[in-house]
Amino acid sequence: MGEPPVGEARGLFYFLDGSPAYAGHWVHEGDHPVHTHSFVEAALVLGGEGVHHSLAGRQRLRRGDVVLLRPGVWHGYEDCHDLDVYNCCFTTALLHRELAWTRADPLLGHLLWTGPYLLKRRGMLTARLTEDAIGECLVHLDALGDLRAMPAAPYRGDVMARLSLFLSHLARAADPARGGVAEPAHPAVGLAMRLLETRLDHPWTLSELAEDLHLAPGYLVRLFKSAAGVPPMAYLAQRRAESAAELLLHTGQSVSEIGQVVGWPDQNYFARRFKAHFGMSATTYRARFTSRMSTPAAFPYERRITPA
Repeated sequence: MGEPPVGEARGLFYFLDGSPAYAGHWVHEGDHPVHTHSFVEAALVLGGEGVHHSLAGRQRLRRGDVVLLRPGVWHGYEDCHDLDVYNCCFTTALLHRELAWTRADPLLGHLLWTGPYLLKRRGMLTARLTEDAIGECLVHLDALGDLRAMPAAPYRGDVMARLSLFLSHLARAADPARGGVAEPAHPAVGLAMRLLETRLDHPWTLSELAEDLHLAPGYLVRLFKSAAGVPPMAYLAQRRAESAAELLLHTGQSVSEIGQVVGWPDQNYFARRFKAHFGMSATTYRARFTSRMSTPAAFPYERRITPA
């Protein structure tokens, strides 16, 4: 299948060749320092032992555990002994284009858009798969891995199909209703999300957002909380923090400039909100996870599993 399309520079992982999605099978040994990603990652544990370290604390991993991380979230592995992990990664561009429809799906919307931010998760969601679900996921992960050897353009549809099927299995496992049938969100919720995301720098108020949607503010809050688990302004803060992290990692803009871009021009307020989301200041985050290195280091996992 060739080398993975992932580079690393001082704790930041990113796609090297414009790949929309990637699946790779690895075994971890020892400790692997905290790092972050410019893409969405879902890690499925297949065996061995290890501890997952993130802002949410430390979690001992076992077979069937899944950790899904939004871009910018930091994490690492500790005390690993043959920790067998299958990673699936895909770009935020997919999330906002080919996978944009998932926002309106009750299960996939929870998995990818809202669940990682509920209950102070700060961009990370965990779930457990049954043995049957693990087997079904492996079919699609192996297929994604095999597609690395195929020409990108004519097989893009295959990649999207396999990725969607894999994510559907995860979404069912992460379903907070555990098999319950959730109602689709009111259309105004998705429209509100898009309005907020496309104008992060705007000084939004609940009243203005509700007026743009021709809804009463209290009714909009009820609709939004029912679908996303948080009020609109809390959702906006999450997106601003995530966008700020992306700019810190991928641009040379100053912290004050980034605050202006994401809608937090007051630097003290920006500092408080960013630290509340990522557990460290924006300056520390940038220093820890970025570098001016022009050549990325090798993918730092201990051993890669190559299909026979």
